[in-house]
Amino acid sequence: MTGAFLNALGILLGALFGLAQRAPLSLRIQDYFRRALGAFTVFFGLRLVWLGVNGTFGSCAKQIFVALLAVTLGNWLGRLLRLQKISNRLGRYAGDLIAATQSKAPRRVGDGFTACTVLFCAAPLSLLGAVTDGLSGDYYLLAVKAVMDGLAMSGFIKVFGWPAALSAFSVYAVLGALTLASQAVAQPFLAAHGLLDSVNVAAGFVSCAVALVILEVRRVELANFLPALVIAPGLTRLFG
Repeated sequence: MTGAFLNALGILLGALFGLAQRAPLSLRIQDYFRRALGAFTVFFGLRLVWLGVNGTFGSCAKQIFVALLAVTLGNWLGRLLRLQKISNRLGRYAGDLIAATQSKAPRRVGDGFTACTVLFCAAPLSLLGAVTDGLSGDYYLLAVKAVMDGLAMSGFIKVFGWPAALSAFSVYAVLGALTLASQAVAQPFLAAHGLLDSVNVAAGFVSCAVALVILEVRRVELANFLPALVIAPGLTRLFG
């Protein structure tokens, strides 16, 4: 649960930073952080791919092909299940809470906690990072998310006040539960059948898609790619 802990810690540190700073970060610094986080996401995504492929050149090429096919089919399945629309609906709900707080409408104490919990837990990178942490102990994606959420919290804390920082404990509970579930249920089964690497390779490629959004290269419906993590081991068994 290292990744979940780092994510929660990043949120708390972001809250402290937001309370301490008087002026928001300049656009130049924000752009620097965005580029750095995008680069780290690509690096750690490709690292998952590199660690996941093994064997001869032909075997590695086959594993990469299966992972890319899983990502493609996962995207189609995600569209069919309308996963991105569900994610967008949650994002709009949190956005409405933020807009209501910034208006002259009466602010409820729990609005900041609820909005930040939804935003930080519903992000596709949350599930992706928790699964990879549980399956292989690779917490780096959640470490990147910790910085992203911390920067966001530094702004939210000024809008919502201290209750928003309590979302760190919700994030730890939710991501920790996903990590433990992946470790206790999925990891033994996948490892026993030699399918663990296939999930990591697919997760690595999906991480690269996350980087496209962070770097603002193009708009990507990230939630639709998540079924690739389930499809990848099935395709590996089929082509194995």
